[in-house]
Amino acid sequence: MKKHRSVDGLGKALLICGVASSLLYGVMIWAIRYEGYDPISQVPSELAAIAAPTQTRWAFLGAIYTLLIAAFGWGVAHGPNRRARIVGVLLLAYASLGLLWPFAPMHQRAVLATGGGTLSDTMHVVLGAVTVFLMFLAIGFGAAAFGKRFGVYSIISIGVLLAFGALTFLEAPRLQANLPTPYIGLWERINISVFLLWIVALATRLWPAALNGRRPAEPTPH
Repeated sequence: MKKHRSVDGLGKALLICGVASSLLYGVMIWAIRYEGYDPISQVPSELAAIAAPTQTRWAFLGAIYTLLIAAFGWGVAHGPNRRARIVGVLLLAYASLGLLWPFAPMHQRAVLATGGGTLSDTMHVVLGAVTVFLMFLAIGFGAAAFGKRFGVYSIISIGVLLAFGALTFLEAPRLQANLPTPYIGLWERINISVFLLWIVALATRLWPAALNGRRPAEPTPH
């Protein structure tokens, strides 16, 4: 019985890691800035760009975020049902990319506009694409894992991600050319925030089962 309570306590701690990861990253994208930086017209990656004043601070907090989301993913992967375990594995894969991001910072806009981009910038784009792909997969499997209400919420989240992802994509070439990007930072922050909120919603959905020391049932097929 003591061991059972210990496992339940670990499960709750891991779910809390998911909420904490979203809170931390939310602070990172909305509160961190340097003189002259505009969160509405500049993307979060520019806070971690090569030679940016906030590069070191971002890397430190990013490492903490990676540990928190990895712990959450591990908890989900060892959780309630088969589909949920798939979500956990996808979140672990998403978290593992955090080990690679420090080796793939982008250059600042002025450098990119003069052709100063390197392999690091290419890796940054590739990692970004893989990250988004894993986010979509996790939300998609999550939509099928926890019943109708959570499924509808997940589908709406995917729709918002697609809409604001398209807006971000339209402005991206102007960033590379060091031209004005009036809202690219806002669009990307909305997208990131949607995923962060989905993680909180997932942790909330799993919390009653962890609290009661039981597994939520598989959704009933229709």
